[in-house]
Amino acid sequence: MATTQKTAEIDQIRQRFDGSVAAVLIDFKGMNVEAVTSLRRAFRKAGVEYRVVKNTIIRHALKNSDYKPFVGTFESGTPSNPHVSMRGMTAIAWCKEDPSAAAKVIQTFKTEKADYAKHLKVKAGLLGGQLLGDKWVIDEMSKLPGLKETQAMVLATIMAPAQDVVGILNAPAQNLVYALAAHIENLEKVAAG
Repeated sequence: MATTQKTAEIDQIRQRFDGSVAAVLIDFKGMNVEAVTSLRRAFRKAGVEYRVVKNTIIRHALKNSDYKPFVGTFESGTPSNPHVSMRGMTAIAWCKEDPSAAAKVIQTFKTEKADYAKHLKVKAGLLGGQLLGDKWVIDEMSKLPGLKETQAMVLATIMAPAQDVVGILNAPAQNLVYALAAHIENLEKVAAG
């Protein structure tokens, strides 16, 4: 690959990492074409971008990011001492909005399509400048609330004080209505009796 092509690809991968809230590194070695195609469809449906990328390209794309310890050192321009997940075949699933989207797809894929997923392995997860182990990605990252759930929780938190204020402001008027209703009831009893 020519240097200009490699530089362009590194920039493209860096932009994908910069534009995502989380990423999951996957080892797909041993998966057949049908399984990988099915996984790609599931990712696309969940809004996750999936692509196979050379480890050296990933490492160069991340060398000036929060994930610098993960990619190793670059003495004399040659990368060395990378994290164990930077070995072997690597595909990346980038989550643009929902940090748990890729992990949820992988978890669902592993349970619903076990025959396809027996070779699928999570190498690591990248979230908020942290490198997450493979077990954490599946066990914990997949349980994170999605974008819609997070928005609903934030809205509920913001709305709760406002709803309390409305209740407090309505209480005197409501009490007045109850008092007037009780007074009218008493007048009707006096008039009837």
